[in-house]
Amino acid sequence: MPPSPGAAASSPARDGHIHGLDGLRSVAILAVLVFHLRPLSLPGGYLGVDVFFVISGFLITTLLVRELRKKHKIDLRSFWTRRARRLLPALVTVVLVSVVLALFAGNDLLVHIERQVIGALTFSNNWVEIHAGSSYFNTTSPQLFVNFWSLAVEEQFYLVWPLVFVLLMATTRTGRQRVGLLLALASVSAVLMAVLYTPGQDSTRVYYGTDTHAFGLMIGAAMAISAASQSWNIFQVRWYARARVLLGIAGLVGLVALMFWLEPSNSFAYRGGILLASLCTAAIIGAFPGQRNLVQAFFDLPPLVWIGQRSYGIYMWHWPVILLIAAFAPAVAPDSLGSWIQRGAALVLSIALAAFSFRWIENPVRRNGFKETFRHIGAAVVAPGRLTAARIGAGVTVACLVLFSVAIATAPERSQVEIAMDEAAGLVGGGAAAGDQATGGGGEGAAGDEETAGDDRSDQEQSGSEESSSEGDDGHEGSGADGAADDGSGGEATDSGAAGLSSGEDISGFGDSMMYVAAPGLTATFPGMEIDAVSNRQWPDVRAAIEEAIDDGSLRDVVIIAAGTNAGVRDQDIVRETLDEIGPDHQVVLVNIYGSSFWVPESNENLTDIAADYPNVVVADWHHAATEHPDQLQPDNIHPDMDGMYLYADVVQDALEQLAG
Repeated sequence: MPPSPGAAASSPARDGHIHGLDGLRSVAILAVLVFHLRPLSLPGGYLGVDVFFVISGFLITTLLVRELRKKHKIDLRSFWTRRARRLLPALVTVVLVSVVLALFAGNDLLVHIERQVIGALTFSNNWVEIHAGSSYFNTTSPQLFVNFWSLAVEEQFYLVWPLVFVLLMATTRTGRQRVGLLLALASVSAVLMAVLYTPGQDSTRVYYGTDTHAFGLMIGAAMAISAASQSWNIFQVRWYARARVLLGIAGLVGLVALMFWLEPSNSFAYRGGILLASLCTAAIIGAFPGQRNLVQAFFDLPPLVWIGQRSYGIYMWHWPVILLIAAFAPAVAPDSLGSWIQRGAALVLSIALAAFSFRWIENPVRRNGFKETFRHIGAAVVAPGRLTAARIGAGVTVACLVLFSVAIATAPERSQVEIAMDEAAGLVGGGAAAGDQATGGGGEGAAGDEETAGDDRSDQEQSGSEESSSEGDDGHEGSGADGAADDGSGGEATDSGAAGLSSGEDISGFGDSMMYVAAPGLTATFPGMEIDAVSNRQWPDVRAAIEEAIDDGSLRDVVIIAAGTNAGVRDQDIVRETLDEIGPDHQVVLVNIYGSSFWVPESNENLTDIAADYPNVVVADWHHAATEHPDQLQPDNIHPDMDGMYLYADVVQDALEQLAG
């Protein structure tokens, strides 16, 4: 292809500031903010991280190319020092302040905090959490620094890529070879993500992995290498020079469409969807260099530029702020007035903290370096005056360091959900004790002691039922599913269980961690009920457990199914097939789900639609009950607490009464 006249002069590898990148960063961070504040509004907002990856690959490689052209060498020490100046001050501040505030907030925010801090400060968060079995998509046990996984991927890129860049430039001769190698690496990474992804299972490994999520960085780097090339410069190709603005607009439209459509539970996300979002981002970036155009003008709008310049701080602050506000504020239901107030406060506070950090912490270190900045601070501390700003800041810093040490030393090992599951272990069968070991700190919690089988189980169940019943009498009265029951029937162990049923001996329960945690309330309300629950269990596993019970003849007349906490109930077919296998001779209760995940409304609608087609099936409306009583949930705002266990049992009892009636 013949070159476009003047295109070489507009190459980003030769020019200074690249207009539009800051604005594109703002789109990325706003998408992530919406996804974390209200995922239902933007189910694909997590793709903002992939926008950052492509930008980083493009920008960092462009800077390396410029340095190589100007100095004919790469000063690695200087490069890494500049990265440290840019990234470390804000990161250390966020970690220090967040941990100190979490100490006062209590709840479960400090569970496994030592591991999180180590991962954050060593830029290894993604691999540390993969090794621990944590989950990014399982919101039942939120981590204070869960969002730092992407920073870890980028920092690993910053550390390794300059070395790879030098090797690449030294061992290849043409731009075609270099771009080809980078695109090959991107393809390998994308294929690894697709191959290692298993539908229906947690996708954290392929999402967090540097190996499986490096294609965006490589695509950005390939663009920058191409722009620096004489033999394969995409910006010098005539057709591209003429079409790049239209391609940029198409890329923006495609990226926004993916953000509105591509849910993280969609298999296509890991088998081409995230890659497609990265390519859309590359198309947008391709429109930036050169003469001012419509795409560049849009992304150069002052509000977008201002947000984009502070996007690093906003990204780091927003997730800890969301969790801390929720911990300090009263419990609220999703989309209630209180939840919108909390979201608004989190948004404003995150941006304000990032702006403060950008002005007073990040920029001084970037301009002056660490040594000079500390020298200025030291001089200000010893300067005359009783209560200078520097002395106040130094005092606050020392106090934070002390409290930080206290928080690390006293951090709990288990979340409230894990503790509740340990307490319920004697009431639950189905191999539940070993069910969640793989999820570690980021999943729904360890399931407790495996030694619950054998002759001791009946004694433990009887003891657990009696204890739960007495606790229910104290804390449960008047907390019926509709908020109006006052007869206390749900909190006491009864012989009848529900109208028309002889006792809990007629009931088989199958579920995930929701049923597991609620076991004390269920067994107190329905003595003798058999519970087969495993934490982090999803519908295919529930179906397998029910099939096993059918085969061995242990399935009772009444079946209660509570599943979907972690992934929803998106597939109606598997539920219908399970009900068909149970048959019309059994009465079935499907307990719907509660939470702020984007799939909750669809899942509950699916359950309602399914139950309408089966005369022997009814839905227990746990979503409504939990929405009316968010104060009866664990700190994760998903699982029931002690009072909530009996509220959960009330919901089930109301559903059974509907069937009996």
